Amino acid sequence: MSIPLNLLTWLLASLPILVLLIMMVGFHWGAKKSAPWGLLIAVMIGYIFYKAPLELILFEGLKGIWSAFIVLLVVWPAILLYEVVQHANAFVVIRRGLQKHSPNQLIQVLALGWVFTSFLQGITGFGVPVAVGAPLLIGIGINPVSAVVIPLLGNAWAGTFGTLAVAWDALVLQTGLSSEPALLAQTAFYAALLIWFWNVIIGISITWIYGGWRTVRKGWLAIVTISIIQGGGQLLMVRFNTTLAAFIPSLVALFSIIGLSKTKRYSTAWNSSDSTTVLTELDPKVSDEKQHNMTMLQAVFPYMFLTSITLLILLFSPLKSLLNSFIFGFSFPQTMTGYGYINLPVSLFSPINPFTNAGFFLFSSAVAGFIYYFSKKWLSLQDGLSLVQKTNKKTVPSAIAVTCFIVMSRIMSGSGQTMILAQGIAYGLGDIFGLISPLIGMLGAFMTSSNMASNILFGQFQLTTAKLLGLNQAVILGAQTTGGAIGTAIAPGNIILGTTTAGIIGQEGLILKKLLPITLFASLLIGLILYFVLI
Repeated sequence: MSIPLNLLTWLLASLPILVLLIMMVGFHWGAKKSAPWGLLIAVMIGYIFYKAPLELILFEGLKGIWSAFIVLLVVWPAILLYEVVQHANAFVVIRRGLQKHSPNQLIQVLALGWVFTSFLQGITGFGVPVAVGAPLLIGIGINPVSAVVIPLLGNAWAGTFGTLAVAWDALVLQTGLSSEPALLAQTAFYAALLIWFWNVIIGISITWIYGGWRTVRKGWLAIVTISIIQGGGQLLMVRFNTTLAAFIPSLVALFSIIGLSKTKRYSTAWNSSDSTTVLTELDPKVSDEKQHNMTMLQAVFPYMFLTSITLLILLFSPLKSLLNSFIFGFSFPQTMTGYGYINLPVSLFSPINPFTNAGFFLFSSAVAGFIYYFSKKWLSLQDGLSLVQKTNKKTVPSAIAVTCFIVMSRIMSGSGQTMILAQGIAYGLGDIFGLISPLIGMLGAFMTSSNMASNILFGQFQLTTAKLLGLNQAVILGAQTTGGAIGTAIAPGNIILGTTTAGIIGQEGLILKKLLPITLFASLLIGLILYFVLI
């Protein structure tokens, strides 16, 4: 016996997500307030209609709590890093330094919100680009809402081959692509090609958010240059090395933005004065005592340390292998619903490597930054206690929302709701499945806050559907992971991380409302390209 696929089961499966969207987008409820309702509805539907026993709900809930803990291992040190830099008033020095070296504020926004966050996604991921990027953008005068929206978009193109290609490797493992080299190479090509379209949309969107279409006309050269390097570079790199396919182009783009800032078009002082994105008041009331001798390099020391330690550990294979030997996780037994939907036993569920985890890099950078600022007398030991207290206070609302979101996702997945949701979309559309294939990948990333999890959740489903319908398997799988990359921009976990470090907890619904039109447009456009051009 299997879960019946009909209109009722499909609507019930979609109900938790619909309720969340209505609460967050329609009523502008914060994630802390909306997430528990989504969780409650998912539990009730799973238990009553999908015949999920309490044992299954319990174990899936525990999996969700563990996954949420892993996310919070990034959230807490990310906030701590922000508090250290903020309390030392280094953001003001960073802003002044950027204005001195690149007086064009559009270039500053693209540099921090698109290029630098992409670089961070290339090596770390796990929300770090948003946690680091949002405070930096606020520091140069961008309002907090836009300062969260911009990095959420900016790093999303690297959601497949970034973080040293963990999402791509998950897709390959889940679908068995490694056993078919020709299909593997074709899938990598189509994934990178479709992601390039997404990359272009990101550049245009960020520029438009900053100052409207007038600014897009001003920034077209920068958009084209950066996109060719990032998207085109990734398309070239996947032929040789998928692990570094996002990192290398992101690194090259860092140097290119410096070159762009020196060109005649972007070297003079300029900002979009009529844009609501730019703060009209920007006076942090900084004391001369803390800042008269702080240089730009000293101000960005924690971020230099973050980049250095991450590159050292992740790119130096012997050290990475040694640190990866420390691993921790929990085992879970097999569970099954009344319909026979099985969750296989797991010997080590979502294991964590504490010394190669993004949270470790962030925490080390926060500690190193504090020690450095302390040695320069820009921070005191008393400040240290205050910083930890502020971090704890900011983390609590995030912890509630993140835990509820991820537990809801686990229960929906474990009870079969997620698969019914995807199957209903696929079978309802039939031969035009290619149109919505990216939307399924986006849905997976929205629910799990991870392109890697989306690929694990829906990779095999997309491959099977493509075979049944006689569609190009490489194109469909490329669309799956492209949709997953798009979905990371609206993933609740990432949004919460951004609102927390930007100090606007409770505004998650507003952030989602601004991002949904962009991400839906991108997914539908890529679906149209699939249907009319590639399939």
